[in-house]
Amino acid sequence: MNITEFDQAMMQYALDLAARGLYTTHPNPRVGCVIVQADKVVSEGWHIKAGEPHAEVHALQDAGERARGATAYVTLEPCAHTGRTPPCVDALIKAGIKRVVYAMQDPNPMVNGQGLERLQAAKIQVDGPVCELEARELNSGFIKRMESGLPLVRIKMAMSVDGRTALADGSSKWITNEASREDVHHWRARSSAILTGVGTVLADDPQLNVRLKNMDLHDRQPWRVICDTHLRTPSNSRVVQTAGALIYTTTKPYACGNAEVVQVNVDEQGKLDLMAVLRELAIRGCNEVLVEAGATLGGALLARGLADELLIYIAPILLGQHARALFDLPIISHMSERPELQLLNTQQFGSDIRLRYRVIRDF
Repeated sequence: MNITEFDQAMMQYALDLAARGLYTTHPNPRVGCVIVQADKVVSEGWHIKAGEPHAEVHALQDAGERARGATAYVTLEPCAHTGRTPPCVDALIKAGIKRVVYAMQDPNPMVNGQGLERLQAAKIQVDGPVCELEARELNSGFIKRMESGLPLVRIKMAMSVDGRTALADGSSKWITNEASREDVHHWRARSSAILTGVGTVLADDPQLNVRLKNMDLHDRQPWRVICDTHLRTPSNSRVVQTAGALIYTTTKPYACGNAEVVQVNVDEQGKLDLMAVLRELAIRGCNEVLVEAGATLGGALLARGLADELLIYIAPILLGQHARALFDLPIISHMSERPELQLLNTQQFGSDIRLRYRVIRDF
């Protein structure tokens, strides 16, 4: 494999195209494609929406005859199976593509190397992976769902400098500023589901939807998911007023607004089985789940090893020792038992700061 700086630049271009589908491709991965002839870009494409043509097809249609003998840069191994659209490998072969450079292999068991094999069988030169880390980051939720049967779980919390999320009486509006709250809506938009607990529903009556101006979500709103062990969600809560709400409970389901109520078992601690909830969401095609809840649910996800990332928004205020803590976690008796985090990035929103962490060691 002879990968050049030009190859890397073209793959980065394809990744930038793929990112245009950040909010819209659920449950499919975000994919971009660039077609190059004689070191000149002749066409480009990206996957826009599930059920519509994939990135390769968009790029090939734009290229026409210019695709014959060209190189295609694709951020994910071209699919080799028929889903809602035909296999992309067939389109690439038919178009006369001479070389395919890919960023990463598709973890979907229905592809997983088969696309590359079919291209090579058709005498097409296949090179890669190229920019694999960037490609995996773009589709981290899809990859986790394909490899483990679970979505990527990202917990969002807002806190004061002294690590408090609300006053003792539960008052928390607003800890962070408007710019931080708008950023949260971008994370909502890229998620397949927004997960909360019934305590948050009872205290705040949230909508848990995406409300961003001038953003085309192609009519897609994330699932609004409530963990409600004893089914206490009021039927007039805003979160269950429209379709797309899910309530997971351990009691016998009954109608609750427009929500779909799903019964799951209790875990070994006699509580709602959060693993079962996440597996059921993965079956529904959820790649990324954004958790917007209190210390109890957030702490339970961390303690059970089900959290992958944390988004922590810090406001320049102090709330004092009697205010509510960030997470309700088990007692840590020894420093060797402490969970560990990896800082992925930081960003400032006015006077607020957002820290994004990856959980690298659970309890």
